[in-house]
Amino acid sequence: MGPRGPAGPRCCALYAVLGALVCGLRPAAAMAVSDERRSASPVAVTPCWQVEDFVVAQECTRCSSFEAKRILQCSPTGFVEKISCPTSKRDEFKSCRSAVMEAHVFWRFVGTMMCVTAVFAVLVVCRQRVLDRKALEKVRKQIESI
Repeated sequence: MGPRGPAGPRCCALYAVLGALVCGLRPAAAMAVSDERRSASPVAVTPCWQVEDFVVAQECTRCSSFEAKRILQCSPTGFVEKISCPTSKRDEFKSCRSAVMEAHVFWRFVGTMMCVTAVFAVLVVCRQRVLDRKALEKVRKQIESI
């Protein structure tokens, strides 16, 4: 093609390089530098209850406002239990789900479903009455036309 059209394989190669840059693909040197940075960062410590036997020192309780700010494990559920690991002699906190909270959520769900069922039952009855009325009107018109 002319000066403004694609120039063949060179154009395809240029588009491939530009596409790789736009999509975030990096040259090997940049990838190696980022891998070095990642390996230099501190490794996260695995909680002791994931790698060894543990004893529950304090049952699952609701976090106070102070604990919620101080203990990271409080944030997922709002409840935490204290774990003791005898092998490493460490005390840690573990997020947990309270049976009382689970029961409350279950009964809220059941109540919501009952309300939704009642609403749709009323809608079905109303719709059935409208359809019955239309059918009776149609029959009445047919009888009058005879």
